[in-house]
Amino acid sequence: MKLIVFDLDGTLLNSLEDLADSANHVLEQHGFPTHPVDAYRYFVGDGVRKLIERILPPDERNETQIEQCRQEFVVYYKVHMEDKTSVYKGITELLIELKKRGLKIAVATNKVHIAVKPLMEKYFPEIRFDSMIGQREGVPVKPAPQIMYDILKETGCKPSETLHIGDTATDMQLAHNAGITPVGVLWGYRPLEELQEAGARYIIEHPLELLEIVDSGF
Repeated sequence: MKLIVFDLDGTLLNSLEDLADSANHVLEQHGFPTHPVDAYRYFVGDGVRKLIERILPPDERNETQIEQCRQEFVVYYKVHMEDKTSVYKGITELLIELKKRGLKIAVATNKVHIAVKPLMEKYFPEIRFDSMIGQREGVPVKPAPQIMYDILKETGCKPSETLHIGDTATDMQLAHNAGITPVGVLWGYRPLEELQEAGARYIIEHPLELLEIVDSGF
């Protein structure tokens, strides 16, 4: 059984503005400078803690401040994570076609785990994912491979039967660390060069191009 594992932010959903707005809200509450939305393309992708560390002023990057702001971000984002977020064009059609072909589909993301299921139910109500795992307390974030191992176990699939689709170097590194095939996408947050340098086996410009890779048997 073939398995297609997707990253979430920047791959299935364009959530950059909601992430940026939530992070900037936290900064404003503490009187810190905010950042333009586009800057968040490079702040997000490695979990909430790393996001907070990156956006704080350098002299405020201590454990106490990072943890306080992390907690505030999670609370605010949970309320506002659907304000401006949207599905990338072609994604829904791709997911429907993959399911029609009998493939399993899953999500592996560094977004906090409690946010994953509500988002998927809102934006993909007609699609059943075989596994959805986000960032969990006590589990190393991507590119550490544990999240992928857990998805493989839950779906009963092998690394050789699996593709990982993502828009950042972190996603490509996760795939390599778990022994599966990495596919980079160009509609997300990071440029072509980053994906190439991180070892993407394939790079696609439109979601439906993935079907050609699936048909090839990888």
